[in-house]
Amino acid sequence: MQAQSNGELPTRNDIPKELTWNVEDIYKTLKLWENDFKWVEDAEKKYAEFKGKLSVLPDNLYSCLKFDEEVGIKLSQLYLYASLSRDLDLNNAENQGRYDRVSNLGSKIGAASSFIIPELLTIPEEKLWDFVDKKVELKIYKHQLEDILRTKAHTLTPKEEELMALAGPVRGVPSNVFGMFNNADIQFPTVKDEKGNEIKISHGRYGAAMFSTDRDYRKRVYKGMYKPFMEYKNTLVAMFNGNIKSYIFNAKARDYKSTRTASLDANNIPLEVYDNLVNTVNENFAPLHRWAKLKKKILKLKELHPYDTYVTLFPAVKKEYDYEVSKEILLKALKPLGEDYLNSLQLAFNNRWIDVHETKGKRSGAYSSGVSYGVHPYVLLNWTDQLNDVFTFAHEMGHNMHSYYTEKNQPYPYANYSIFVAEVASTANEALLLDYLIANAKTKEEKLALIEKQLTGITTTFYRQTRFAEYEQLVHEKTENGEALTPEVLCDLYGKMYGKYWGPEMIVDEEETYTWTRVPHFYYNFYVYQYATSYAASQELVVQIKKEGQPAIDRFLNFLKAGSSQYPIDVLKTAGVDMTSPKPILAVVNKMNELLDQLEELLAE
Repeated sequence: MQAQSNGELPTRNDIPKELTWNVEDIYKTLKLWENDFKWVEDAEKKYAEFKGKLSVLPDNLYSCLKFDEEVGIKLSQLYLYASLSRDLDLNNAENQGRYDRVSNLGSKIGAASSFIIPELLTIPEEKLWDFVDKKVELKIYKHQLEDILRTKAHTLTPKEEELMALAGPVRGVPSNVFGMFNNADIQFPTVKDEKGNEIKISHGRYGAAMFSTDRDYRKRVYKGMYKPFMEYKNTLVAMFNGNIKSYIFNAKARDYKSTRTASLDANNIPLEVYDNLVNTVNENFAPLHRWAKLKKKILKLKELHPYDTYVTLFPAVKKEYDYEVSKEILLKALKPLGEDYLNSLQLAFNNRWIDVHETKGKRSGAYSSGVSYGVHPYVLLNWTDQLNDVFTFAHEMGHNMHSYYTEKNQPYPYANYSIFVAEVASTANEALLLDYLIANAKTKEEKLALIEKQLTGITTTFYRQTRFAEYEQLVHEKTENGEALTPEVLCDLYGKMYGKYWGPEMIVDEEETYTWTRVPHFYYNFYVYQYATSYAASQELVVQIKKEGQPAIDRFLNFLKAGSSQYPIDVLKTAGVDMTSPKPILAVVNKMNELLDQLEELLAE
């Protein structure tokens, strides 16, 4: 299905209808889309009717919030239809035009409705809650209003907020410049590939090369990859420091104690969650050190270097996975989640929620479209019959089911979920899939390859992201304390931290100490820790589901249904996971030790 007989990618017409999206679930015709577009366009002017009146009567407040909801629902459906249509054929100018139109309309609506929160905050709290008591329809907004009031101390005057908004593009310059340098301007050297051909290094080729069994090739690409970053270290340190200082400006302007406090407060995440992750991982490096030692032994190396960390240990295992067969695998692997979950999966499988195959002009990669109120979520795939496709499928269906259950069970104000919990359902699905595949592997070699895959996943998603989080905290704190971060200081800090995580078997090459120059996530302001916490939460949930059965399944489904009706930390607690506790972090540590035990036992046979 990937290509026609002439080697060309298939067109949309070449793909069976049942393996494509049915965007008519959103709008039956383009005329209906245009009708809603016109309605939202007209709604922009109507926001002015509510301005300055929210504090007068409870009816005024309710009418405004309800109107904003109606606009939001239609706008999200307009956007969903336009974005899905665009992604099916990026060469279609008409689809791109619709996407641009709705994006511009969204900006206008954002500007027109921007008065709502500042005006809400001018209402005395006692009066606001009196409104809620008198107008029963306002009770649904209670948690939303509490969250708005929670940030009142860090909300500035209208004039100051206007200045902060004007400063936004300026504050974004370091990140934007880094993005342009990293994705467009950077020039990588050429090296010889495994067959002796000259190739120019790229981000994609670097990633693939690190899994190559040709060690000299890995080393050439590794050293070549870092060369331009090392050459431009002074430019990159200016971007790096400028980015940190922009977040310090924001934190100080809004009266936060630190950049980390300001970032985590957006989702009301206690600092102890971050500290618990970093501290517990620091107490449990043993499995990663053990993995490094085992890798070195299997690869028969005198020295283990960073370019040896991802190499495939069991390359002989090759197996193709058909999409239809993979659906059956998923239904079996996710059986522990119960009948209700499996029925919901079947609903997605049987009703064209998934666009499966690569076609001319289709967007690359994979995603789930998220919550769009009143419409089911969609999944984009680009199937190539590889094992990674099966895991991507499981991952995206985790997102899809999370969005589906949330939209089905929450009113519009809470029909979304925080990034803090966004990766939990997806990684739980991956964990269950891997356990199923390992348990049902036909050969020793297949089982070894699957165990290695999960060990690599823990290394990259859990330990590496925690290392990034610890480093990010360290460099922000040093800057806030007035310490100068030169390239030499940043390299020294990163090199020591890398060595601490990987342990005594690892030789830390000079190139590795420059990792701070090339990680885009360091520009995202305390974002990376959430990869590790989500991974840990999912592992703990899977342990509970397998141990307890239905009670844990019910908690998991309630987690999927909760949306943002509670703060994300509380949604997880209700599901049975306390991210302020070491327990979920230790669940990953224990899982890695179990996998290493299995690997060593198989190798000893």
